[in-house]
Amino acid sequence: MSTTTSHALASINPSTNETVGVVPVTPVEDIPQIVARAADAQAKWRRFSPEQRADVLRPAGQALQDRSEELGTLLTKEQGKPLAEGIGEVNGCGARLSDEVDEIAQAIQPVTLEGDGVTSTVRYDPLGVCAAITPWNFPILMPHWMVLPALVTGNTVVLKPSEQTPLIAQAYADVLNAFLPPDVLQVIHGEDEQGKALVDADVQLIAFTGSKAVGQKIMAAAASGLKRLILELGSKDPLIVLEGADLDEAAQFAARNSFRNCGQVCVSTERIYVQDSVKETFLNKLIEHTKGYCVGDGMDECSTLGPMIHTQQKSHVVAQIADATRAGAKLIFNGKSDDGAFLSPTILDGVTHDMDIMRTETFGPVACVAGVANADEAVHLANESEYGLGAVVFGEPSEAARVASQLTAGMIGVNRGIGGAPGTPWVGARHSGIGFHGGPMGHRQFCQVRVISQ
Repeated sequence: MSTTTSHALASINPSTNETVGVVPVTPVEDIPQIVARAADAQAKWRRFSPEQRADVLRPAGQALQDRSEELGTLLTKEQGKPLAEGIGEVNGCGARLSDEVDEIAQAIQPVTLEGDGVTSTVRYDPLGVCAAITPWNFPILMPHWMVLPALVTGNTVVLKPSEQTPLIAQAYADVLNAFLPPDVLQVIHGEDEQGKALVDADVQLIAFTGSKAVGQKIMAAAASGLKRLILELGSKDPLIVLEGADLDEAAQFAARNSFRNCGQVCVSTERIYVQDSVKETFLNKLIEHTKGYCVGDGMDECSTLGPMIHTQQKSHVVAQIADATRAGAKLIFNGKSDDGAFLSPTILDGVTHDMDIMRTETFGPVACVAGVANADEAVHLANESEYGLGAVVFGEPSEAARVASQLTAGMIGVNRGIGGAPGTPWVGARHSGIGFHGGPMGHRQFCQVRVISQ
């Protein structure tokens, strides 16, 4: 969590409740001038070719890898996830950076179309200044995911990271700024007041990952200026397990995807629909896989799950579990509330859509299981949500594929997670987002398309 005064923002270790470090809060009245400097820098930055911009950023990849242990330790202390995952997050961003900047540069090459005596060139030009507002659950990966395509496509960026994890985001920006021209990437720190001021400033694109409620506020604030938006919002991802599934693989996936990062992942499995004929076997296997998780300080070698980001988020999850059990759900594994921000992985059976835990995003380490008579019922219940980010189906391959085709999510995995082949976008449906990231199609979301015909 964080504590804020009018001048300073302290980042608090969720495992120990100790202060990790402090950053200065950006005065709201300074934000228009910060954006103006970004606009001035963009006039020069856009003159670089995509390949030149990629080459400017390329050395940052090795710098991140060289400092992955140092920065990964900072990430773990600030966010709580196990140290191996913290280091892996930093190292992964660095290791992929060179290929990513090349992919972005290639994605925005002009396209020539000819016919009827006309030659048209489709250009992917920068929009201007991008406001990037990022969450705390992947506090270096999410800035990386927005900042990199924004910069290579020729925009400048004002980054407002989560107030829960300002230190690692600032460290990431500092690595990139060792290679970038002045004011091409700037960081502001603070809470809602600073985020609102950035959205209201003279930016041309707002990229945001976070809750639906905040996304709606950003969308409303952006409307008067018709600012372009890339919004990845909440979700309530379903998992369907059918007859014919490899139940051990399905249970292993269910545990991993319900509990990793303490359930604080936008595509966590939050609803599990299991065909009645295989439900008992699936539950037994799910319990066995869940027993393998060890909850503790992310800096402890034995820990495979760290704490929740703060006690308020933990209280939300605990309240949902209590509400579900009062309404008839069965607590079949753990459910005990550990000290501080720690929460043990929990399995609930017999959940229904009358319960808040099956409708409202949980963002915590809970596996919610409901029995279904057949695939049609599973599809109906899985689609009975305002959200639609990811979904997964385990079953006999042809039947699982048939069921997957009926789901309304933007990304669907068949007998595997939702991660796609290289170049596929990360995209949500319904209330899970506007616009999307990733792959050539996602990179172009950071551009203004222009057509020149002659």
